[in-house]
Amino acid sequence: MGEFNVALIPGDGIGPEIVAGAVTVLDAVSSKYGHKFNYTEVYMGGCAIDKYGVPLPQETIDICKKSDSVLLGAVGGPKWDSQPSENRPEKGLLGIRKALGLYSNLRPSILKPQLKDASPLKDEKLKNGLNVMVVRELTGGIYFGKREKGADWASDEEKYSVEEVKRIGKIAFETAMLRGKRVVSVDKANVLESSRLWRATMEQISKDYPEVTLTHMYVDNAAMQLAINPAQFDVIVTSNIFGDILSDLSSAIAGSIGMLPSASLGATKCGMYEPIHGSAPDIAGQDIANPIATIVSAAMMLEMSFGLIDEAKAINDAVDKVLNEKYRTTDIMSEGMTKVGCKKMAELIAENL
Repeated sequence: MGEFNVALIPGDGIGPEIVAGAVTVLDAVSSKYGHKFNYTEVYMGGCAIDKYGVPLPQETIDICKKSDSVLLGAVGGPKWDSQPSENRPEKGLLGIRKALGLYSNLRPSILKPQLKDASPLKDEKLKNGLNVMVVRELTGGIYFGKREKGADWASDEEKYSVEEVKRIGKIAFETAMLRGKRVVSVDKANVLESSRLWRATMEQISKDYPEVTLTHMYVDNAAMQLAINPAQFDVIVTSNIFGDILSDLSSAIAGSIGMLPSASLGATKCGMYEPIHGSAPDIAGQDIANPIATIVSAAMMLEMSFGLIDEAKAINDAVDKVLNEKYRTTDIMSEGMTKVGCKKMAELIAENL
């Protein structure tokens, strides 16, 4: 049986509640399968600003680097809006990704049949289901480009190298080989020079994957197509900012942003796993947050970083069983369902492993 060191970053808002829910389920996995998870809790985001004056203390970086993987809740909130841009909570998130070399973000968007009524799309749009994997480049582009500001102007640089595009492209194609063998590369090549380099590089990579069909789509059209015909997509690969936007759209189509996980990976097995939603400070401390996205993020960690495939499947199966038994948190509540809180939902999933 395995022993694994997990760095926990509860963060801000509902972060501590949903991470606690994931730990409840991981502890159940530990008991059932005989593994040992050693948790070390660290600060990042607004809570780190309050305690250390910076959103990402060096101690947090050091502990995360020594861990086998990282489980993150969420960071940020209006409490820290007055912070200068270089010291906002989100800087901690960008910084830890860079420090750990996590250049790819995998965000699966799957519509569970139990939550079909929660999707904003009409039934006819969902008749072929929804199972999209957004592969987002994570450490380049406009979020990490040069920033300048004058008295009455400001600029942010969008910049990509061929190597940055190659490494994220390879992950997208490798992922597609395990799925439907279709990649849609999303860019804005009709306007942006960086997108023209992106498109040309994707074309080059595709030669190494003759079984995979590559198509290109402008980001504005991709957003529209996700809303009118989401079943056409298998794997979407795109830049940092476009991926940030499109993955949130695909999650909304799936019924609730509170349901979907993500994995941030680099060249090693050490990854960072987190729900795709934010810190939701308006509901923090009320025990009404949905912990499922964090719980299934932990399942991704078990599979992708630790190689515990059966254990990951057990978590996902337990989530399905609880949903089939009609338990719902507030965000996915509908008529005839039983409403439960964040803590109870995690306990139910743990009990159903």
